[in-house]
Amino acid sequence: MTTPIAAPPAPPSGALPTIDRASARAFAEEFITPVADVYDRAGAVPEEIQERIGERGLWAPFLPTRHGGRDLDMVTLGAVHEEMGRACSSVRSLLTVHTMLAWALMRWGSAEQIERWAPDVATGRVRGAFCLSEPGAGSDAAGIGTNVRPHKGGWLLNGRKKWITGGSRADLYLVFARNESSIVALLVPRTAPGVGVTPIDDMLGTRASLIAEIDFTDVELGPDALLGPSSFASGMVLSGTLDLGRYSVACGSVGIIQACLEACAHYTTHRTVGGSRLRDLALIRAKLSDMVTDVRAARLLCERAGELKDAEDPATLMATWVAKYFASTAAARHSSEAVQVHGANGMSTDYPVARLYRDAKVMEIIEGSNEIQRITIADEAFREVAQ
Repeated sequence: MTTPIAAPPAPPSGALPTIDRASARAFAEEFITPVADVYDRAGAVPEEIQERIGERGLWAPFLPTRHGGRDLDMVTLGAVHEEMGRACSSVRSLLTVHTMLAWALMRWGSAEQIERWAPDVATGRVRGAFCLSEPGAGSDAAGIGTNVRPHKGGWLLNGRKKWITGGSRADLYLVFARNESSIVALLVPRTAPGVGVTPIDDMLGTRASLIAEIDFTDVELGPDALLGPSSFASGMVLSGTLDLGRYSVACGSVGIIQACLEACAHYTTHRTVGGSRLRDLALIRAKLSDMVTDVRAARLLCERAGELKDAEDPATLMATWVAKYFASTAAARHSSEAVQVHGANGMSTDYPVARLYRDAKVMEIIEGSNEIQRITIADEAFREVAQ
């Protein structure tokens, strides 16, 4: 079952192409969906498609037009990320981490930092990655071991980050490190001496998202590397940048459910058992009806979180937690059902549902595991009752 989306109108000569759900769907259908399984097997999103993403203005369209962006609202950004997740979670993951860096730069960067980096970040000429997770600590900000100290009027950075999406390709890293009194955020160019990049291959899901381990060995940085006040970075991790990443993952999870629904509707229409189409079996219809219900519910939760972001309402934080929890668990559940519907074919590379199944598992872990989300959502319930 494919959600009807009108084809985007052709832009006037010389005009920038429209960015909305329809144009994102059209772009994905032409350039990503047909080769997503190829990317998955190769373990990389090719440079060519990353450049096409830049040509379409999809790397950071929410940035202001004066800095090369398109002033895209958050609801529409969520729809774009849903469509990318429907096509390929690895591509959507690259957009997610780039979005996190771009948003942090615009939110907390100095005028000089924004002038230096924003135009190239907006177009994708400079691609970003988000460096929080570490070996042994994961994304627990309290467990950060990477350290930074004042050095020659600037900073000296040492440490190691792991599971860094886009890390193998990124030009600019948003790195979180511990100084004498707090956690700070730093903009670290890949070309800085002492930065080492080791690709991580053969992941379970999002296999093409160019994941890497990043080592920082006596990396000397100027004073302009610090992003925002040093005492505010930990708050940014908890309530700002990670919130936007969580929103993207939630929307991408909706895309996974939609892709599972469409794959199952197509497969069961053409597959017969005992002379009857699979789609005519009651249990098959029950599975698809659950997919329809959950994809619509998850999409509405994401849209609500996006609306609150556009309104700059702090309630967006909890709305995003709820959207991400619901959408990611539903994606995992329905991708499992999609494999079941496809039978042995679902475990092969001949059909996309095997990739969707593996990618969906990742969604339950990244940007806040489902266990952490359940604790956080329950805490909100107790706060509401106590008022």
